[in-house]
Amino acid sequence: MSIYQFLIAVRSEGQQLMNESGETTSHLMGMFYRTLRMVDNGIKPLYVFDGKPPTLKSGELAKRIARKSAAEAGHAEARETGTAEDIEKFARRTVRVTREQNEDCKTLLKLMGIPFVTAPCEAEAQCAAIAKAGLVYAAASEDMDTLCFETPILLRHLTFSEQRKEPIQEIILERAMAGLGFTREQFIDLCILLGCDYCDTIPKIGPTTALKLIKEHKTIEAVLASLGDKYKVPESWPYADARELFDKPEVTDPKELDFKWEAPDVDGLIKFLVVEKGFNEDRVKAGAERLKKGLKTSTQARLNDFFKPVPKTEAEIAALKKKNEAKAADKKRKAKAAADVKKGGKKPKLGS
Repeated sequence: MSIYQFLIAVRSEGQQLMNESGETTSHLMGMFYRTLRMVDNGIKPLYVFDGKPPTLKSGELAKRIARKSAAEAGHAEARETGTAEDIEKFARRTVRVTREQNEDCKTLLKLMGIPFVTAPCEAEAQCAAIAKAGLVYAAASEDMDTLCFETPILLRHLTFSEQRKEPIQEIILERAMAGLGFTREQFIDLCILLGCDYCDTIPKIGPTTALKLIKEHKTIEAVLASLGDKYKVPESWPYADARELFDKPEVTDPKELDFKWEAPDVDGLIKFLVVEKGFNEDRVKAGAERLKKGLKTSTQARLNDFFKPVPKTEAEIAALKKKNEAKAADKKRKAKAAADVKKGGKKPKLGS
């Protein structure tokens, strides 16, 4: 998911970054600097790459291929008759991550001293298994399916660019289940009704209706029995298979994984990024020094040291509101005092 983001976002003059040989380097640029930023702030990332997709995902993959074909046709038409904005819009839609780009990123991470794991199947399932085993603090993904795979903590927006200025969402599964009043089985059934990579949604059943139906009927089987003729359930709707995939995903046993954070291979980084990919040597060396400094500690810093924590309880929200109101009032008072001085009035007394 991160590689795809970099191919979309790291661009110059409407195109992905390329070296003199015409090779795309956007994914490497993004991976290098985002990882540096996390390490600078005391976070030690472990990357997980997708393996083979499950058979049930073939329908979703077919849709993606169809969307790409439509985007390529739209891009060709836009180049003939469209505006620069249309050309850029369709160009972004045609982006796909290649096997070579995946391998490039694995090579980069190894040289940086950053561990990675290749999942046998879905990366989100493997992330959840590693987090559940207590080997990492949380799984970070934009895919809510990660909760269905039972990660204890999900971080969303961790991989957003700094420019978006959006707070990190920390979802604690146990609290979420308690808040919903659901068992894990009921939560999985809710997510299947909401739509996932393995099943289409039932037409006219949106989030509000899906939540209401599971709260009332507890299982998808009971929901289907209650629908009558009002809703048309897709033929061969494989909800039971989807449920099985969430409940018993194909993952590598975390106990079998051997990963650790190591010092970067500076000479290897220079050969790969500078000589082969055309990166600036001084910047690569500076990045390697940052890695050496950040990875030498044996423990990871708390995420609160990296992100400002978002208030969760009503008391925390009220306290933050009061603090912000006090800051605003103080700022207004100082501005008024400064204006009075500028007009020739008396200089305000200290603390007024």
